[in-house]
Amino acid sequence: MKIPNKYRTISLTVIGILTVIEILLRLIFGLGNPVLSQADSETGYRFQPNQKIFRFGKHIKYNQYSQRSEPITTQKPPEKLRILMTGDSVLNGGNPTDQHQTITELLETKLSQSGQNVEVLNASAGSWGIGNELAYIRKFGTFQSDALILQIGTHDLTQPKSTSERVGHDPNYPDHPPLSAIQEGFTRYVWPALAPTFKLNSTSAEIPRPLPAEIDKQFQKNMNSLREILSLAQKQKIPVFVLFTPNREDLIPTFQTPLYKSEFLQILKAAQVKVIDTHIAWSKLPPTTVNNYFRDEVHFTVAGNQAAADLLFDQLCEAATLPACSTQKNP
Repeated sequence: MKIPNKYRTISLTVIGILTVIEILLRLIFGLGNPVLSQADSETGYRFQPNQKIFRFGKHIKYNQYSQRSEPITTQKPPEKLRILMTGDSVLNGGNPTDQHQTITELLETKLSQSGQNVEVLNASAGSWGIGNELAYIRKFGTFQSDALILQIGTHDLTQPKSTSERVGHDPNYPDHPPLSAIQEGFTRYVWPALAPTFKLNSTSAEIPRPLPAEIDKQFQKNMNSLREILSLAQKQKIPVFVLFTPNREDLIPTFQTPLYKSEFLQILKAAQVKVIDTHIAWSKLPPTTVNNYFRDEVHFTVAGNQAAADLLFDQLCEAATLPACSTQKNP
């Protein structure tokens, strides 16, 4: 059966339009080439190693150890200062943050400008909890680092260890490239935005909030994971620091102390762990300034990342809390 010319023309036109859209989505937005995750029986999940992605105008790289950092050598050069940071999406930065605008990269830049031969490693992933960070350190070690900095936020105090169940199922945790940029754009961005409006999201049933006893149990479990991290670092004679990051509501409109933060700080004090507390430091700033540090309720803007990196540098190096900052300099 011969297809009429008008239908053939329409088909070719549609294919041509879709092809142009596909190319534009790939070239301009980087769709069709997302950052890929992988399930991991120990860490729950982590980013697939050796990725170099360009998304929404931002460069994103992962090295051979799933760190959002440049590739590293297994043996740390003796003249190099190496700092390992672990954390969640706040530390990672995600797609909205360029590689050079993460907390770790900005801290590395500050240290380099002060004369250090340095690398700051970023071992992190979205929704990682303290249990995931412990598992990562167990699996890969501390890379002969001169210091370990744990980024722990308000929500991390009571967050369970994240599992691999979302990998390959949640559009935000793909484990293989999509068939097309158009498909990814629709399933990952357009559909989630439209579904609630038209009440089409069948998975939007409200999740029951955990009971206070369950929250307390999870906090205690997280603190046990924290103690294990400290123990592992102590055996390797690596100093540990904590970068505490608040939620926006902890500072705006009024300052408030997050649930369990006081108990958390007492544990760190007993373990003689230095805390770099952006929650306290930023409470002294004008609300408009603090508001500019957040791009949502949890994650920082580039300005927020820079402020956190500056605070780390001031309290670790300028205050000589981390001796290696002042003893290992470029010639």
